[in-house]
Amino acid sequence: MTADALARARTVADELPVAVDVDELVNGRAALLGLVTKGRTSAGGTCRLLRTTDSWIAVNLARPCDVDALPAVLEVAVDPDDPWPAVERYASARAAIDVADRFQLLGVAAAALDDPTVDASRAVIVHEFGRTGSPSRHPVVVDLSSMWAGPLCAHLLGRANLGVIKVESVHRPDGARAGDPRFFDWLHDGHESVVLDFHTAAGREALRDLIERADVVIEASRPRALAQLGIAAAEVVGAAPGRTWVSITGYGRHGPAADKIAFGDDAAVAGGLVEYDADGAPGFYADAIADPMSGLFAAAAAFRSIAAGGGHLVEVAMAAVAKSVAAGA
Repeated sequence: MTADALARARTVADELPVAVDVDELVNGRAALLGLVTKGRTSAGGTCRLLRTTDSWIAVNLARPCDVDALPAVLEVAVDPDDPWPAVERYASARAAIDVADRFQLLGVAAAALDDPTVDASRAVIVHEFGRTGSPSRHPVVVDLSSMWAGPLCAHLLGRANLGVIKVESVHRPDGARAGDPRFFDWLHDGHESVVLDFHTAAGREALRDLIERADVVIEASRPRALAQLGIAAAEVVGAAPGRTWVSITGYGRHGPAADKIAFGDDAAVAGGLVEYDADGAPGFYADAIADPMSGLFAAAAAFRSIAAGGGHLVEVAMAAVAKSVAAGA
């Protein structure tokens, strides 16, 4: 990561009404948990950079279901205890975009290095769908997101004295809870916690009630996920004056990439936010760097929306944020 890229992140941080140490933000989880980047293996250990016939690709086996999907992806038997040799052989015989498309087709996060379809200018897109209004005396943030980028956005809003309500599904709690509790606690300290069963009418109704109370909603779901719960972001924003909706996705809410899955390490690779060694080979920069950068960009956009009176749907695309930061743009 270049000095220009860090300077770009600091410029965004300077927009916030709370003090942010960008170096701590970028390296906070790694320092907290003792994680170290290992060249072409991510700090968390689940993502690897692999050589293809024409470039490099990041494959992220972040969940048990990703390993389970490999026989279907690769069309060969895979050792579940050591799947990487099979993945490496598959990638080495194909072009990067083709490999990424194959993994994404079956729901596994993968990205070609510096994907040319990722547009840095689309890192943050603001849509006006509602009416402006005066902020509440005690603004409420409903955080439907999980893992890192969305919760970091909520964390930064909370530091500015907005009340944050963390909402989780009883069937699918935040994946960060499965890791070291210190990281989860760092992001959610002081937040109210609500657990709902979205499979029931009562749970869905409780979710709608919470959203109706919100001045800011943060989510990091692919658009179809909330649609299945009968919730449309544009309608929520338009239903009450002054509301802001922040949507964080891997590649944006619209277009052919809208349903692609992404985590911080592979999204960074898609945006070209990597380090290069003396031989020109890429390696991971920091720990899942697209996550904290996207959380920072999202928080800055949310604060701008609140200051302008709301009425906005803010789209934040992690891969585009990574490309913007890598370019120092």
